[in-house]
Amino acid sequence: MLRVGGPRLLDERDRAGVQHALDADPVAACMVASRVELAGVDPWRLGGELWGVGSRLEGLCFSGTNLVPLRGTLSALRAFADRARRRGRGCSSLVGRAELVLPLWGELEDDWAPAREVRPDQPLMVLPTRALLPPDPLVRSVYPHELDRYLPAAVAMFTEEVGVDPLYGDGGAGYRARVIEQIASGRAFARFENGEVVFKAEIGALSSRVGQIQGVWVHPDRRGRGQGAAGTAAVVDRLIAMGRVASLYVNAYNAPARATYAKIGFIQVASFATVLF
Repeated sequence: MLRVGGPRLLDERDRAGVQHALDADPVAACMVASRVELAGVDPWRLGGELWGVGSRLEGLCFSGTNLVPLRGTLSALRAFADRARRRGRGCSSLVGRAELVLPLWGELEDDWAPAREVRPDQPLMVLPTRALLPPDPLVRSVYPHELDRYLPAAVAMFTEEVGVDPLYGDGGAGYRARVIEQIASGRAFARFENGEVVFKAEIGALSSRVGQIQGVWVHPDRRGRGQGAAGTAAVVDRLIAMGRVASLYVNAYNAPARATYAKIGFIQVASFATVLF
């Protein structure tokens, strides 16, 4: 069997090659591309490490809060697994293209702590044009002074989606700080009625080409009335106005959400997988 050399830690000298690799898969690589465009490749600025295999970065992986394989053959994925195994698990999840994440997890599964959940099929969807449905005109950016009204909806969404309470452990300080950052950057959106959030969504990762919508949530009393579709369409239109392609990924078993996104005009371009710890 042909084996590749161990992955090397990339730095700013590799930025052109990294950018070329990310540009080749802009939708799937949006999470990492947004970081690289803002901070460069040096780990001390990036908030994680980029590992490369091959002189032309035939293999590429981001290691930080999440472990994100971006490209590579099975040999490259094994090399990434070897490096990750030696370092020990410091990430909260593996996420990315299913054809990369699942083999990587297969290499790591016996050595890392058992996963809390494996989501093997998450359609990655994209909408490069305006939404097919009318946007909700009352969905808008959340203002900083609305944090305390927005936060309960964000907590409810996270708990439903991830299966854990984000306020557990540190009293919610870390999650609260994350929400504050989203609001301050103008990437948290909501519709308020009588001071309560009835729809929310965020632009999670934002590269120069793609914006990834996340955290879509509708108040339980308003579900089944088209609120999610109209609200998401409003966020899509905001991204289009910014010159970005709108994308998101959703669990394959979530039939109502998938139907909603299809009505908006999203089409599947790949499959993601997530391993949660």
